[in-house]
Amino acid sequence: MKRESLHIPCQYVIILLIKALILSETVNGDPRARTVKIMCGNQLEYNTTVFVPNFVATMEKISEQMRTSGFGSAVTGSGPDINYGFAQCYGDLSLLDCVLCYAEARTVLPQCFPYNGGRIYLDGCFMRSENFSFYEEYRGAEDRSVCGNMTRNSSSFEAAVKQAVLNAVATAPNNKGYARGKIAVSSAVNESAYVLANCWRTLNSSSCRACLENASASMLRCLPRSEGRALNTGCFMRYSDRDFLNIQLGNGSSRGNVIVIVVSVVSSVIVLVVGVAIGVYIWKQRYIQKKRKGSNDAVKLANTLHDSSLNFKYSTIEKATGSFNDANKLGQGGFGTVYKGVLPDGREIAVKRLFFNNRHRAADFYNEVNMISSVEHKNLVRLLGCSCSGPESLLIYEYLHNKSLDRFIFDQSRGKALNWEKRYEIIIGTAEGLVYLHENSKIRIIHRDIKASNILLDSRLRARIADFGLARSFQEDKSHISTAIAGTLGYMAPEYLAHGQLTEKADVYSFGVVLLEIVTGRQNNRSKTSEYTDSLVTVTWKHFQSGTVEDLYDPNLMLHDNHNSNIKNGILRVVHIGLLCTQEIPSLRPTMSKALLMLTKKEENLPAPSNPPFTDEKTMELNDTWENSVYRLNAAISTSIATVSDDSFHPR
Repeated sequence: MKRESLHIPCQYVIILLIKALILSETVNGDPRARTVKIMCGNQLEYNTTVFVPNFVATMEKISEQMRTSGFGSAVTGSGPDINYGFAQCYGDLSLLDCVLCYAEARTVLPQCFPYNGGRIYLDGCFMRSENFSFYEEYRGAEDRSVCGNMTRNSSSFEAAVKQAVLNAVATAPNNKGYARGKIAVSSAVNESAYVLANCWRTLNSSSCRACLENASASMLRCLPRSEGRALNTGCFMRYSDRDFLNIQLGNGSSRGNVIVIVVSVVSSVIVLVVGVAIGVYIWKQRYIQKKRKGSNDAVKLANTLHDSSLNFKYSTIEKATGSFNDANKLGQGGFGTVYKGVLPDGREIAVKRLFFNNRHRAADFYNEVNMISSVEHKNLVRLLGCSCSGPESLLIYEYLHNKSLDRFIFDQSRGKALNWEKRYEIIIGTAEGLVYLHENSKIRIIHRDIKASNILLDSRLRARIADFGLARSFQEDKSHISTAIAGTLGYMAPEYLAHGQLTEKADVYSFGVVLLEIVTGRQNNRSKTSEYTDSLVTVTWKHFQSGTVEDLYDPNLMLHDNHNSNIKNGILRVVHIGLLCTQEIPSLRPTMSKALLMLTKKEENLPAPSNPPFTDEKTMELNDTWENSVYRLNAAISTSIATVSDDSFHPR
């Protein structure tokens, strides 16, 4: 959600261009796009690769509504990074002015990142974004008033303001939440007090009245200042000694003639630029729509799977999980929730419940079913079936009692169950599974989200790679896939994050990160609780260079026979291979088959690793070298493109 990485559609570029031209003329309408106050939440986003596209998608949905009705609300995603959005223009703005005000709000609110909520009050409109439903809220701790700088020592002016405010509070609840007023100042000629009151359209009349009563009491404390504003959770109020109200009451006509006049005087160069921008935008939208139609969603999938042996009845799975009882919940992420279940024949299962009713999630579901049902290996989680006939789509996997690797290596107590021998077996099993995906299956598959939480452990603590929702396959004659960025920050290879060009080396990089996590018991991307400022990869590299890698080893490894020099040499060799896999230059990283050979052929000499991509653990951005500035610029461009791509960011 950083401002440089959010995609601003072509129509907004055009609107802002016209806005600059229009505002250079003297006109009656005014979008009042000046920011009064921006308030950010205090809860950090959970996963940037999920949060950012959710926010962008919500704003896009709202923008469509704003152009026709002057307000809009939308919800995108699920889980901790779900995004609820709302925007509304005040009642005296024309539709064009409303779009201009909203465009301004939309470019300013992203300043709240990395916090996942915020609200912005402009003099012409309001906008709010949160990870929870706030639509019926009308009062909150953030409610406040903002007073002007000028003072008027006039009891007549104060009386006029109070009367105008009182009238507005009485009128608005029964007038769709909107009222405006003008009361003449008795002691002055041609002077008046002007008032505007507006509740959000999501409130009922009683909530609106309560909000305005509270807002008016707060705002009137600004007197004898010449201007005051109330910024409340469910409403906005303003009084002033100058006429800030638009003549037209939101009928969309106040700008019609102006547009014609402006366009008629625009130079041929500007017309050409705007025309090209419109043409590119229309072409892109048609291309995206065509691409989306080609992915044809859950209906097609349901027809394909209906008579398949993979198909489970929704009612069977619902019963197996106790109607998806919370007591059976195994985990939750942006994709949905995983539950434990027991089939009528006694088999234990893990049910991945996907909450989607759109093309993106349907395509993920279809992709995961096709991908994992076409491969079979001892180190891959086995798909038992799926269900796509009920209200949600479900994936049914074999249940693994020990759940995922991260529950062990990042837990001081559980980590004791994994001595070095067990950890080494997990490393080898994971490597063998990746070699199969990259080289030995009928199709080349890149997982794209290798991390400790996606490596499950069976009853004997053997590794099984899981979660193929982001996996991609491609033909032998292709060197890479150009695709929107998806995965988990801290595990994504720098060239993929920067350019969106996907090869098997992206999985190799992720595997290298996991190797270092297994040895150290530290997470590479735990930016909120980390005791160190650099990423785990960078920290390990520095210790490797100085010959002090043993300082990083998981203390749990010291509980076992670690005085044995062979074990110590084995651990150091794994660290060495991990650094080879996480080298900044992709061509220097080994293939997975070569990495597996290095792990098993312990007598083979290893090449010296080159430096990893140096990253800032807190932001997961590349450091400020010149070369890495280019990386970041390309990453921002790729991210912007990803927000309008059919294959956009995905949650994990």
